[in-house]
Amino acid sequence: MIPSNMVFEIILIIAIGIIGMIVQFKLKSVFKKYSKVMFAGGLTGRDVAEKMLRDSGIYDVKVISTPGSLTDHYNPKNKTVNLSESVYGSNSISAAAVAAHECGHAVQHARAYAPLEMRSTLVPIINFTSTWATWVIIGGVLMMSTFPQLFWVGIAMIAMSALFSIITLPVEYNASARAMEWLKESRTLQGDQLNQASIALSWAARTYLVSALSAVATLLYYLGFASND
Repeated sequence: MIPSNMVFEIILIIAIGIIGMIVQFKLKSVFKKYSKVMFAGGLTGRDVAEKMLRDSGIYDVKVISTPGSLTDHYNPKNKTVNLSESVYGSNSISAAAVAAHECGHAVQHARAYAPLEMRSTLVPIINFTSTWATWVIIGGVLMMSTFPQLFWVGIAMIAMSALFSIITLPVEYNASARAMEWLKESRTLQGDQLNQASIALSWAARTYLVSALSAVATLLYYLGFASND
């Protein structure tokens, strides 16, 4: 039987999971739609990225192609803007929006944007906790009567993941804001096409919001579990 004080957490996790699936579906639908809308000028995702970097006074970041779909990311370690194959060589609205967004992260790095620096500092810790948190939690449950502290170590690891997800929010929203500002000021996109790029980036940002909510809900669930022991 589910403890009464944990019903809310379980319902919350299920609800967020459903919302997450809806957001992912909508994101793919929006990007697919705007990947078919080309804009004047013939600039590919690579061209957009390189132009935004130059306009921002950044010359030590390379723009490269990476396999997969929606695998676009900025790597601060080797200073590369990695664009998926569907973005790198495309001159669609989606490609321009994604390329500019990833360059937004490069600008954050160059300007020492505090949330990005904090997020980068946490990456090695999160890589460890994401691998071992579940096993530590399971071990903690099995050893609850003999070594309850282990369960709390697992909760602390999950709390770190939640913190990481929360810090990621301003990083992603700010990168999109920088992207939209540059796309507008450089007149790379105008009118309806600028609005379409904004819509695409807004749906992308919502995936990070759902991820953060999910991480917090999971933390609340385990805290509720611990309070029942």
